Amino acid sequence: MEREIIETYFFEEKNTFRPMRRIKQQMTEEECLAILRSAPRGVLAVLGDGGYPYAVPLDFVYDGGMIFFHCAKEGHKLDAIRACDKVSFCVLSEGVKDPDSWWYHFESVVCFGRMHVVEETSRKDTILRMLGSKYFPQGYDVEKDMTDNAANALVLELQIDHMSGKRVREK
Repeated sequence: MEREIIETYFFEEKNTFRPMRRIKQQMTEEECLAILRSAPRGVLAVLGDGGYPYAVPLDFVYDGGMIFFHCAKEGHKLDAIRACDKVSFCVLSEGVKDPDSWWYHFESVVCFGRMHVVEETSRKDTILRMLGSKYFPQGYDVEKDMTDNAANALVLELQIDHMSGKRVREK
């Protein structure tokens, strides 16, 4: 019975997403995109083995309304995506600590969408270069790295169906 509920919830075709409960904390689309452009990494969540969620921190790059990742050509994440392409991806801003207190102010962005492998080699290479530009130190030879490693990498593309952002003040 529990598995049927999980499968129904996760595999139904739904075009609606829950509205944010704390609407006063909701960020605009532009604010969400600014976080996606600047955040160093996020956490990808997929429907893993046995119906358990599987969440993994990943480097990423946002470009042209899509979120891109690189990964190995096999593993738990890819098996899960092949079984169910619906995913969520969450990023957090750095956060700022309140002076003389323990709590932080930060923003979070959650994206829901469908993930697929980028098949076209030239597009994959362009995305790998974007990732290299974001993460490699200045002066690093991206082209040498492409020559040495691009053939062993897979590029994943998250097409965003829904995105929400929230300002959080812990206390």
